[in-house]
Amino acid sequence: MQNSIFYITAPSMEVSEKIAKHLVGKKLAACVNIIPKLKSFFYWEGEVQSEEEVLVLGKTKTSLIPELEEGVKEVHPFDVPCIISWEIDAGHKPFMEWIAEETR
Repeated sequence: MQNSIFYITAPSMEVSEKIAKHLVGKKLAACVNIIPKLKSFFYWEGEVQSEEEVLVLGKTKTSLIPELEEGVKEVHPFDVPCIISWEIDAGHKPFMEWIAEETR
């Protein structure tokens, strides 16, 4: 069973907590960490923008990433939310097994 880490940015702590509870509650993520006060710079609508955001970082089965993405879009207010993931190459075996057990 392959596991992945996902990275999502959110506009506020309230939205990030909503995303975390939604994903863990639907067993799309085994664990979600929220890191407050991230400063993001990006190009949007023809100009450089900057916003304070919150980082949502979590662990899941790689096979659940497409469904996780859809779950995030259900509760995320952005038109184009940042949702990215990468596979975990190695990890503490009991923790990796726990991820598999706590997700669908």
